Amino acid sequence: MLGDAMPQTTYRNRRCVQIETGMVRLTVLAEGGHIAEILHKPSGVNPLWTPPWPSIEPSTYSPEKNPEYGADAESKLLAGIMGHNICMDIFGGVSEEEAAAGLTVHGEAAVAPYDIEETEGGLVARAELPNAQLRFERRIQLAPGSPVIRIAETVENLSATDRPIGWTQHVTLGPPFLQKGSTEFRMPATHSKVCLAGASGGKGMKAGAEFDWPLAPREDGGLVDMRVFTDLPASSGYSTHLMDPSREQVFFAAFSPSCRVLFGYVWNRKDFPWLGIWEENHYRQHAPWNGRTLTRGMEFGVSPVPETRRQMIERGVLFGEKTFRWIPARTKVGAEYCAFIAEAESIPEEVVWDGEYSVYQKR
Repeated sequence: MLGDAMPQTTYRNRRCVQIETGMVRLTVLAEGGHIAEILHKPSGVNPLWTPPWPSIEPSTYSPEKNPEYGADAESKLLAGIMGHNICMDIFGGVSEEEAAAGLTVHGEAAVAPYDIEETEGGLVARAELPNAQLRFERRIQLAPGSPVIRIAETVENLSATDRPIGWTQHVTLGPPFLQKGSTEFRMPATHSKVCLAGASGGKGMKAGAEFDWPLAPREDGGLVDMRVFTDLPASSGYSTHLMDPSREQVFFAAFSPSCRVLFGYVWNRKDFPWLGIWEENHYRQHAPWNGRTLTRGMEFGVSPVPETRRQMIERGVLFGEKTFRWIPARTKVGAEYCAFIAEAESIPEEVVWDGEYSVYQKR
């Protein structure tokens, strides 16, 4: 639901609210709370992914009426997914029992209704997650003339027990910003692992391979430079990357040479020590993918791998880093980060955020 003070509009057939400056327009969906659009107004480019299938409100989805979205615990999410969605309180799938109880992949927050209210220079979006017994809040602020979007999140544990949770920013990029063999990426990652991979001709990443960013082993014995988006005809994969433990602040930057737009996020490593890269390049043939999707997810959070709650807890540690976060009983925890978008001629090797409305590039 929307707060009375925030005007409502529509975006891609979805109820939403929008805030903007002369440089940026940002769109937040009323159901799921997805940041569906970060439009760079001078270029007209939104780097975030819009699925090739029609988007509907999660509350209107049913397996019987909407078979075009598939028929599993992910279908309700896929019916309404767009851009940057929050994975809370799980990053990944659900057990058979959780699916039977109505839980969805990546948790309730991505399909919940949000109350969205206007604040000075921005908005605040709030959702209650009754099954997880959590309250989620996201504050977003813009400033005139700034390429930076400030975001602050709070998660409150409403239960009387300490809770282990997943908490991941599922930032997904798509065309026209994302182009095969062209779009570039930078991030300060160290040890990495290919978790899932598939491609024709043996030129895809080798599943299970461990490596140091950015050169991933290929099935045929070669190397994949993950700093450039794939140019394969069809491929799919997920790899996890430990962000540099020696740094307080980490980032990812993405640059589209054809659009001449630089986009990315900066955050505190202690909040989100992992970044997962998910790629879907015309590989999945089942509904709703149908072999027509091109996207790359840059998913930073507290967990390295999308998996069930039980698997997350049993894994516990990977490369010496924890794989979930605890929230004590009746307690709030928070995290702050920023997104940025600007015109550019090339991609920087480093991006630093001042904590307010400026980012500094180092080439």
